Amino acid sequence: MPAVPKPNEETVTPVFSDELEKWLGSDKPKTLAGLEDVLEKRSFAVLILFLMSVPALPLPTGGVTHVFEVITILLGLQMVAGLKAIWLPAKWRQRELGEATTGKALPFIVRRVRWFEKRSKPRGQQMLQSRWFSRVTGAVVIAFSAGAMFAPPFSGLDTLPALGAVVLCLGVILGDLFVYCAGILIGVGGISLVLFFGAAVVHGVKMLFQ
Repeated sequence: MPAVPKPNEETVTPVFSDELEKWLGSDKPKTLAGLEDVLEKRSFAVLILFLMSVPALPLPTGGVTHVFEVITILLGLQMVAGLKAIWLPAKWRQRELGEATTGKALPFIVRRVRWFEKRSKPRGQQMLQSRWFSRVTGAVVIAFSAGAMFAPPFSGLDTLPALGAVVLCLGVILGDLFVYCAGILIGVGGISLVLFFGAAVVHGVKMLFQ
């Protein structure tokens, strides 16, 4: 017969950053499938946060960010379609993430997640967990991922749209609509800069050939 909690006992909900840090320090495979299994119900938001964390960092990545952005767009499409379970090709799910990602990028993100956890509180949880809102989030994630992907090479402008997706997903994970909206503002600002810079480059090229 299961033990009945005492009236004065409090149920402690695991902190997201602690769960992620525990997974990083465990012997479990460091793959997308492994991350998905550890953080079950929040899989879409957690995987997108992880994938977009890499292009959100001002670090040389050797082009791997485009792979992560393509996967993120695929996840966004699945959210828009209303899928409850993640579908990814087996090859992508089982591929090792690499020491640069698990040893540098993710520990950096864990520290930033803790900063948000200390300052966030439940706001708009019912809205964030609704199915229609999940579809909206998927569409926004696609836009931010595309903005990061098509940012001019070596400009560093891909960081802001990617960071917007990271903060937005963190808002979903923490159940804080304020953090979610902050991610929207960051991502929209980043895409605006990408469009402005891209238009300036096109205009400059046209001027050269006139």
